Amino acid sequence: MNKSLLGALLATSALAFGPAAPALAQAPAALPSQPSSGPMALSLSQAVHFAVQNKSSLQATRLAEQTAAARVGEIKAQGLPQLNVGANVADNFKLQKSLVDFGALAGPVLKGTTLTQADINKAQGGNPITLAPTYGDPVSVPPQPFAFGLQYAGNTSASFSQQIFDGSYLIGLKAAKVYTDLAKKQTQQAEIDVVEQVSKAYYSTLVARSRLALLARNVQRLDTVLYQTNQTFKAGFAEKLDVDRLRVQRNNLVVEQQKAQRLTELSVALLKFQMGLPQSQPVQLTDSLGAAVVDAGTLRRNLGAASFGTGGGATGLSSLPAAPTSAGQGTTGPPTPGINNGQPSQANAVFNYNNRIEFSTLQTQQALAGLDLRNRQAGAYPRLAFTAAYGFSGSAKTASDLFAFRGPTSTNSAGQLNQNWFGFGNVGLALNIPVFDGFRRRYQVQQARIAQQTLEKGFETLRQSIDLQDAQSRATLVNALDVLDNQKANLDLAADVARVTRIKFNAGVGSNLEVITAETSLREAQTNYYSAIYDVLVAKVDRDKATGELYTQAK
Repeated sequence: MNKSLLGALLATSALAFGPAAPALAQAPAALPSQPSSGPMALSLSQAVHFAVQNKSSLQATRLAEQTAAARVGEIKAQGLPQLNVGANVADNFKLQKSLVDFGALAGPVLKGTTLTQADINKAQGGNPITLAPTYGDPVSVPPQPFAFGLQYAGNTSASFSQQIFDGSYLIGLKAAKVYTDLAKKQTQQAEIDVVEQVSKAYYSTLVARSRLALLARNVQRLDTVLYQTNQTFKAGFAEKLDVDRLRVQRNNLVVEQQKAQRLTELSVALLKFQMGLPQSQPVQLTDSLGAAVVDAGTLRRNLGAASFGTGGGATGLSSLPAAPTSAGQGTTGPPTPGINNGQPSQANAVFNYNNRIEFSTLQTQQALAGLDLRNRQAGAYPRLAFTAAYGFSGSAKTASDLFAFRGPTSTNSAGQLNQNWFGFGNVGLALNIPVFDGFRRRYQVQQARIAQQTLEKGFETLRQSIDLQDAQSRATLVNALDVLDNQKANLDLAADVARVTRIKFNAGVGSNLEVITAETSLREAQTNYYSAIYDVLVAKVDRDKATGELYTQAK
């Protein structure tokens, strides 16, 4: 639930009763176990730890972290040896044919030659003769279609490759760890948000329950006054108008109590939602509002904030201001309430931006952007890999003959070689040298540089944002503490006025209207005080988040 809805919830229900200056009280605690029956006991630390472990949105973020780890493994696997084994069988039911010039392959052919009687006589007499012509002209034959191969063919092979050098892969290995760190920091950011939400919801429930308990006491006290007034009326010493006024006051208070009860139930439902706890699971908050507060003076000193009294101390509200001195007299009177009076501002202190997970995340993104730039530039480097392959291929006229698997020593019944499967193998180096890619890599490098410059600009924006959040959270917390001091003083005064008014009324020297007015003022002071307590608690959570301490305290 967002901050505005929380504020609306508690502005209506009012908040809790406690000492001066609330702040987070994060103590290590074991995860609560879900009982089979009965309410689950929860301290603030246990609620935070349970949410960190069980909130569904956080579990989804952790799954994204596991995905990042798997992605890193995928990148690393590219540099490991790659081995593949394959086999296939094909039925070439229609063989591909090609035209072949068989006339060119045969060359000149012998043509018929006529022998004369003289040639025959010379031959019979043992004399050599010369036949003319011995060879005739080549036979003119047009190209003929011819099919290579047989109908059935198959092969099986194993290939191996090992990357020797690839600049992009080497940079990818460096980016793998950075990528994992980024995923972890994103998970931590989600955990911080959950800690903030659960803390505010827990405080909301504490304050709402305390307010509800106080309303019950107010109803009980008003019932007593109403009973006494009614008895006085029956005795003839009070008017019916006094009784009616008290009845109206009680009815309004009961309605307010009913509204506070519903809003308290809504606060508990909100806490369960922020924890990732089923709404059907009853819970029992073990922390009290008193355990969630710390000394206001210590908190002010840690903030370095000015007080009303001294402009720089930690005493909270000062006593009544003295009369101002006349202008130009040269005397120095008490400081004006609410004015810093030139005291050093804590905003000028050195702030460690690395405490903020957003700053650390941006640093990691910047590192990734630098590696991406180097990866684009490494695309111009040559790539070298070792390759090897070995396998067998075969063919036959029939499928059964193909699967006979006859090797180089196989012969038929006539003793002739009839091998139908033949082995092959090769080893080598594969070198790939990028020469020209149409300036594609150049524009990729340009984009990577622009992305890096954008992140650098983001650092300045983030620093300014953190500085503003630091100043805002400090100012908000100081203002909340001042308001709390004021409301505590008003509550004490209203309680004292109500007490004295009741004494006067019981003694017969005060009016019923004075009692009702005093009780109304007291309830208003109580409501304002509870609201101030919640504001301080929320402001302390926001302050811890702004300084990067919220996650540390939760851990």
